[in-house]
Amino acid sequence: MNLIDKINQNQINPNIPEFRVGDTVKVDYKIVEGGKERIQAYEGIVVARRNGSVSETFTVRKMSSGVGVERTFPIHSPKIAGITVVRKGKVRRAKLTFLRDKVGQYRIKERGQK
Repeated sequence: MNLIDKINQNQINPNIPEFRVGDTVKVDYKIVEGGKERIQAYEGIVVARRNGSVSETFTVRKMSSGVGVERTFPIHSPKIAGITVVRKGKVRRAKLTFLRDKVGQYRIKERGQK
């Protein structure tokens, strides 16, 4: 194992739960305001996952006051306090970009049900 792989191995967070595109997740993100630090929850549907290893990111989409908001998080960032899977979704796409065109509410089937 070369030096870069050793450094990357130390950066990987082992406490990340198993989740896929289509799942509804709640991301607890640390925010620094002045000298204080607080945790803000961001809950929505995982629209995309990309890359792998240390540089892996995922995009979460939620509706806020009738407006769609997307945010991309690095999975292994030290600013992520926790990720909890609220609901497991069943989708047949790797990226759910078609949700941007949907107006109002949209429904995703739950995994494990027919």
